[in-house]
Amino acid sequence: MFSLLRRKRSPPAPSPLAQPSANGLLLPESPATLLGAPRQQRLLAQIWQRTAVSREQFARLYRAPLERYAALVQRFPASEAHHHAYPGGMLDHGLEIVAVALKLRQAHLLPLGAPPESQAAEAEAWTAGVAYAALMHDIGKIAVDIDVEYADGTSWHPWHGPLTRPYRFRYRKDRAYRLHGAAAGLLYTDMLDPPILDWLSGYPELWAALLYVLAGRYEHAGLLGELVVQADRASVAHDLGGDPAKAKEAPQQALQRKLLDGLRYLVREVLRLNQPEASDGWLTQDALWLVSKTVCDRLRAHLLSRGITGVPDRNTAVFDVLQEHGVVQATPDGKAIWRATVESGVGWTHSFTFLRLAPSLIWDTAERPQPFNGTVRVDFGDEPPEAGQGDRGAPPPRTNRSPSPVDTGTAEASAEPKGSVAELVALLDEACNVTPSSTKESSATPAEVTALGAKSDSDRLSVRTPDDSLGKHFVEWLRNGIRTRHLIINDAKALVHTVAGTAFLVSPGIFQRYAKEHPTGDTPGRDGNSSDWHSVQKFFESMHLHKKQQNGHNIWTCEVVGPRKRRQLHGYLLLATESILDPIPADNPFLKLSTGDPAVSESAERGALDS
Repeated sequence: MFSLLRRKRSPPAPSPLAQPSANGLLLPESPATLLGAPRQQRLLAQIWQRTAVSREQFARLYRAPLERYAALVQRFPASEAHHHAYPGGMLDHGLEIVAVALKLRQAHLLPLGAPPESQAAEAEAWTAGVAYAALMHDIGKIAVDIDVEYADGTSWHPWHGPLTRPYRFRYRKDRAYRLHGAAAGLLYTDMLDPPILDWLSGYPELWAALLYVLAGRYEHAGLLGELVVQADRASVAHDLGGDPAKAKEAPQQALQRKLLDGLRYLVREVLRLNQPEASDGWLTQDALWLVSKTVCDRLRAHLLSRGITGVPDRNTAVFDVLQEHGVVQATPDGKAIWRATVESGVGWTHSFTFLRLAPSLIWDTAERPQPFNGTVRVDFGDEPPEAGQGDRGAPPPRTNRSPSPVDTGTAEASAEPKGSVAELVALLDEACNVTPSSTKESSATPAEVTALGAKSDSDRLSVRTPDDSLGKHFVEWLRNGIRTRHLIINDAKALVHTVAGTAFLVSPGIFQRYAKEHPTGDTPGRDGNSSDWHSVQKFFESMHLHKKQQNGHNIWTCEVVGPRKRRQLHGYLLLATESILDPIPADNPFLKLSTGDPAVSESAERGALDS
């Protein structure tokens, strides 16, 4: 992505006052001096142009916080040996990402999904919030990454106020890489005065997003966090043409960690993204849109296959858990499911129900793939079907259709414009007075779409010719599950028991468990219904591995005798138990095979097949 940016840039020469004094110490500089150089003045001019406020308002809302920031960061580098690693680098980085973040903010109506009159009323506050979040995203470094001391050896800390005497500094060798993200909370009151904080706190959605950014929790900060991440990437790319800084922290709660780790694995290793037609999800510049039913089925299967229990059976419950733990972003009316229309660059259009995630939740900034070459248009006027139903059963793709009119309150998640990173870097080149290289910049050519990737939903989900491959896959899964204790036998809620010297498979439970762990397309012979355990049962029966009753019925009944109650289980008895159980455990003492009335047996078989 950054190949076109890989050209050497010389860092700006530091101010003469930043040079060491005779005794090797650095002299503190005033904000007027630090912001007075031509490079900084051009960046300040760009910031002012994108705020749409008067000179007096700019001085109070923007210039004053920028001066306080400059007074604290002085000529510190932004890193020891990475981006902006030169005297004054932290000040340059702060100004750059404010300028870029405000440029990006102009493309969005905020807050997303709010009525136009609310967006107009809140516009100035959101613009300021974007600028503050960008300015302070790295300020914690001067509190936890750098040791600063005066000539007499007295330590200086940023909560003491600006430096007042000659000083020296060094980066700590034992610093924690991500701690600075959480340390910004120590300092933002030093840059934002109480009237500004009072003003911002009056907008709950903005206030929450800003606090999440200042705590380093970008995954919960919504679009505000994404704008800061994108601006950070552009500033780092401008300085290095290389790896952007990482700016997210792993979730801490156990359930959230399991869900998030599962989603990261699926997105990186399993799901197909950004296909020109049928796909499992699409990455736009500010959001990751995952088809809700597909990702829920696969997430449940992934967690179950790794022995993680307690995953809800119903998609609605899974969506609630994901939303409760902040893994997915809620719609303006507080729901987890979004309805949106995908329009590709090849004229393909389709509506889906989606889960919306912050890309920073899945990828570090250096790993994020290129955005989708098309648009994902949110349909706020449509009521989404319950819990993502209808994603796979949606109407046939509509081609050559113009998008529906979008009012001013509708959000559109567009793909990154061609050369947008280059354009942002060019913006910084202009501000920093850097002459671009004469080398011709070449845009990356997208990889050709494979035949599989170009198929439509109907092609991907077409029913295969029936054979015994699905039955064989089920038996192999059963054998491995028992051997690894992924499937427990002879337990109160087990789906496999030993009865009458052989194995008893509880039906339909065992086939439903398999279907949940292997959603659509994961196994041979499956049709388009990801919960179609009937197909698994049918192909298993076709292998003739089970005993039949004298009346020809496949399903047997077992009486379960407990200390306080009795109940019945229905299922299959295997002929060759050694194929899945070796050695064969003793019979479950609480189960007794019942030959019973043939009519009862026939009714049980119908129930097992139809339930």
